[in-house]
Amino acid sequence: MAASNYSLKVNRDLLDPNFESYRLSLDAIPTYNVELDAAVEEVKLKDTQYTLEHMRAFGMYNYLHLDPWYEDSVLFVDCKGRVLSLSVTLDTALGKPREVFRLTDESRECEDRLCASLSLTSATWAALADGAGRLYLLRTGKRGDSSHMKWEPMFSEDMEEPFTILHSVSHVQDGVHTMEVLLLRILKDPQESKGSGYCVSLEWITVANTAGHGQEKKYEVKKKRVLRGKSVPHYAAVEPKGKGLMVASEKPFVFTHMDGVPVEQHEPEPMEVEKTDPIYFWQQTAEDITVCVRMPEGVTKEEVQFRLTADNISIGVQGFSPLLEGQLFESVDPEASAWIIKNDKSLEVSLQKRSEGPMWAELVMGDKRGEYVMSDEQAALIHERLTHLTSEDLNGNPDRDKPPCNSHELEDCDGFPEDSFSLTHFDGESLKPTQVVNLGSHQYLFTVDVNPSDMPCLCLRHDVDALLWQPRPDQPSNMWEHIATFNALGYVQASKRDKKFATCAPNFSYASLCECLRRAFIYRQPSPVETVLFNRKQGRQVGQVAKQQVASLDSDKPILGFRATNERLFILTSSNLFVLKVNNN
Repeated sequence: MAASNYSLKVNRDLLDPNFESYRLSLDAIPTYNVELDAAVEEVKLKDTQYTLEHMRAFGMYNYLHLDPWYEDSVLFVDCKGRVLSLSVTLDTALGKPREVFRLTDESRECEDRLCASLSLTSATWAALADGAGRLYLLRTGKRGDSSHMKWEPMFSEDMEEPFTILHSVSHVQDGVHTMEVLLLRILKDPQESKGSGYCVSLEWITVANTAGHGQEKKYEVKKKRVLRGKSVPHYAAVEPKGKGLMVASEKPFVFTHMDGVPVEQHEPEPMEVEKTDPIYFWQQTAEDITVCVRMPEGVTKEEVQFRLTADNISIGVQGFSPLLEGQLFESVDPEASAWIIKNDKSLEVSLQKRSEGPMWAELVMGDKRGEYVMSDEQAALIHERLTHLTSEDLNGNPDRDKPPCNSHELEDCDGFPEDSFSLTHFDGESLKPTQVVNLGSHQYLFTVDVNPSDMPCLCLRHDVDALLWQPRPDQPSNMWEHIATFNALGYVQASKRDKKFATCAPNFSYASLCECLRRAFIYRQPSPVETVLFNRKQGRQVGQVAKQQVASLDSDKPILGFRATNERLFILTSSNLFVLKVNNN
């Protein structure tokens, strides 16, 4: 696995340290029901599809697809193989879903068939998989309520093993219309003797128009790239221009084949790191931090350039570039911080933590030129806590009555996400990772399309909050931008044991979770209150309140699909499509 070389940069202006909680609102949510002519067929997992990865990839599949190019338009595939589209303009006059394409009956006869999957490639193109191994690229024309055009297949090819589509994009390369499609498979791995016996395969396919100017369009596969890994990716998407790929997964992926030819796996050569003395040393307690920065001998206080805000620090000498500069790991109190020159050759800085208790993992985000010095008391405390791990006794646990855990009895789903959980950007030409973020402490929550011309956003848990990240592949120095925060959603969703899907509105006005059956929870962003409201415990007036609402569906069927727009929440069961009017914009 490639070493982590990038850190996610949190925009502290989007955090609310004063957020208290969600207030339950009893306001009714208008709910409208569309009865389906034919059931949405939930493809049940077979006895051979027993692994956790099969369940993640196919058992928890979202059968409802939101069209990001056309507001409040959703699509799904029913048991007759019909691709049905519903566009909502007036909630009280919902029409019937309209058929735009129909799969062949042959696909439903495949023994190892998976669920049909759909990806809206552009405003006029779509990619469709029949679940039996055939890939369709369809020219849809302009979709939406006013369009009654049937979709036209421009490419149809059997790709052998069944798959689902994770993502697709359309672009023009050198004057040629090109589409990039990302496929997911779970395959038997004969070399896997210790684990489940399966591996996860991602196939990145490039399809291009090969017809000459003035000729009828003809699309062919131009390139195939295969990645292999051991876990189903939480997030996988191709860059808008097809120049790279991003994957977030608990276990690493590597490219194994290019157009059927194995890719040579070079062992990473150990880098020769020039040993240099640290520029600074730092210590910390629960309340404060002490930093000692090496300075040119004989420096005076007039020559020292020191700037400190709540979140950033800059230390340098007049006439030279800063010795230490960047975003602090957490906020400090600038008014309670100070610096002095010691021994004419070092600067000692005392920083007062704004939040007492949490220990910092680093001083300045991404700066590796310093050395953390642990106090004798801290070292003794850690040694005491870890003593049982180095005991000669097999059961170093002081609770002698309980036997030690037998790791051989654990299943895949019992494991905690490893430190290898990472977000990786792969270059499309070299097929090598360029940027890797360690996500070991950040639980993945959901993926959402905010802007259809950009890559999908991914939502990660940071402490108790949920932070939304927008990939920016054209900005290598800031490849993942923090664009929105859902206060305490990371904490809230952890309490929902029956949670199946999660999503948010593209304008970030609310986030929503649904259970396997019946219930959906809506968490709104804080909004001004219309009446005077006081917090009796703190004796102050409350200016904003974040509301929580609960919707209960009139159905006992499992929820199969769940999508959100700025105004509406769409929930799909096998026999009904429910439309919840969340916002009145």
